[in-house]
This record gives sequence, structure tokens and C-alpha cells, in this order.
Amino acid sequence: MRVLLLLVAIAAAYLLFWPIPLNPVVSELPEPPEFTGEFALNSALDKAEKVLLPDGELGPEDIAVSPQGHVYTTSLSGDLFRIDGAAPERVDTLGGRPLGLKVGPDGALYIADSFRGLTRWSGPGTLETLVSDIDGAPVIYANNLDVARDGTVYFSISTDRFDPETMGGTKLASVMAIWEQSDTGYVARRDPDGTVEKIAEGLVHTNGVALSPDEDFLLIAETGRARVHRLWLKGDKAGQQEVFLDNLPGYPDNLKAQGDGSYWLAFASPRVPSEKLMPYPFLRKVIWRLGPWVRPAPIHRGMVIQFDGDGTILRNLQDPEGRLGVTTSARQVGDMFYVMTLSSPWFARMPVSALPQR
Repeated sequence: MRVLLLLVAIAAAYLLFWPIPLNPVVSELPEPPEFTGEFALNSALDKAEKVLLPDGELGPEDIAVSPQGHVYTTSLSGDLFRIDGAAPERVDTLGGRPLGLKVGPDGALYIADSFRGLTRWSGPGTLETLVSDIDGAPVIYANNLDVARDGTVYFSISTDRFDPETMGGTKLASVMAIWEQSDTGYVARRDPDGTVEKIAEGLVHTNGVALSPDEDFLLIAETGRARVHRLWLKGDKAGQQEVFLDNLPGYPDNLKAQGDGSYWLAFASPRVPSEKLMPYPFLRKVIWRLGPWVRPAPIHRGMVIQFDGDGTILRNLQDPEGRLGVTTSARQVGDMFYVMTLSSPWFARMPVSALPQR
């Protein structure tokens, strides 16, 4: 009996007091919307073909398009692929963990690397790091980016607390940042002369960023609060930030400007029931100590939406069975539509003609 009591006491002490790397804060999210109306349940992504990366590679997180119309993605191991042909073709090995991609006006590929910071690639063997620290602090989780016509780069840092390189990868670091709810994410700008500054702070897991066609505002996905912000860059409102899309049905990931004034937004997961525990930091600590089998995790239920500059939802494509895995990015390139994934061995594509009407 004494042994049993001792074991119970040890277990209780572990659950209540064992040190963990999280320091959850009080937070409360609104009740998520149902999959009805503009987010109505559908299986539109069932029409998409799954295209495997070669050699067992995983995690084609994002896409970039060259001026010639070539489409590129990267993998979990840091390889760069061209994917607009019949089968993906390895172009270079970059290392790190590349996430967001965008071809700049100079023709180079700009990369938000979650291990290295902001990098640039202009051909095999040319990878260079542009930003690895800001104000003397290392950039530990660069996530997504967009590049203006003058070469200015806007890029997101999901958190300055959880380093995916040392904490088990981007998926675990993201879950930790969202479960903690600390507002340590931000957006930075790198000017063509190399000057770097933070332009938006206080975000819970900053993710996708996308410039408007006139480059007068920047959209910013805040994954941990299930919303999108608009930061004005020019005009009378320059410097002002406002909520653009609020209380979304899932956790927003990458944002891609389509080029016609509309944007594609992917959801990494629908909202999870454990959000109800956000007002209770102590309970969130206990749950984290219980281990991976009870901790919150993304739900494999793919979804991407297209919306315009006023925030009107134009298209809603879903994968309710989760056959694609965690969806992270989407964009139309020519007559083909691409959907990218976090850790699957494939991305998906389908003819634009198969998309639902706007």
C-alpha cells in the first residue's frame, strides 16, 4: 500500500511540478464557426492528383514560380525541386529546413528557412544567408515571405521562443508556440540596401504574408489566433494594423497572392477542441506533461480558400478525409492548381478547370 501511495505521489508531483519548456499564458479564442455557409463542407480536393517527391522525400511546404513559369518547392531535408513537369526534378540540395518561397524581381529564389533565417538562391551552389539575426537576436523560426517589386522582402518569424532546429522540427515548435499562446511572433522587412527592421509584433505564431497588388498593404496570417491581419504600408493609414479575417474555422498557414487581387490561404488544421483550455495555463502545463499521445496536434483535414482584397470568400476547397495530410499552401500557376503539404511525401495538383466556380 505504501508503495502504491508513493507511486501516486510521484506521478502527481510529476504532473504538477515537472519543468517543461512552455510557459502558457491566459488566452481565449471565440467559438469557431461551423463548416457551413462560405465554409460549407465539400470534397473539392478529391479531384487533385497526389504527386510523390522522389527518394522518399517529405514536406513540400510551399511553391514559387519563376518568370518563365517554372514551379519550385523544397523538402524536409532541404532539397529544391522543380515540379511543373510530369515528375519532380531535384535541382539542388540546400540543407536547413526551407519553408516559404518567392522569386524576387532579380530572378533569385528567396527562402524563409526555419533553421537559418532569410536566404537567397540564384542557381546550384549559390545559396547565401541574408538575415540570420535582428537587433542582435537570432532568427530562429523564419516561416513565410513575400518580395516587393523593388526587392524589399517581408518575412514572418513564427516565434522567438521555440527553435525548430533543436526542438524536434517545425511541427512540434508550432504546436508549442500555439499551446503556449505567447505573442512572440513578428514580421520583419529587409530593404534592398540590407537594412532590417521589425514592422509588426505581438503575434501568436506568425505565418503567411502576402502583398497587395499595389503593395500598399501586407496581409499577415496569425496561426495561433485563427485570423489574418492587414498592415498598411502606404497612404494615410501607413503603419496601422487591423484584423482582416477573424475567427476562421482553421489555423491559417501560408498566404499566396494570386496576382489578380485575390489570395489563397491554406489551413494546416481545423480548430481543435482543446482550445477550450486556453483560459487555464496550469491545466495546459499538466496536459503537456502527459506526453505526445494527449498533447494537441494538427487534424488531417485539408482546406484552402480564395478571397479577394475585401475579405470576400471566393472559393472553398476541402479534403475532409485528410488524404493529403496537413495542407500548407495553394496557388494557381497557368492552367494548373497546386496544394502543398507539411510532412506528406507528396503535393497535390489539379487542372484549374476542375476548380469550383467563383
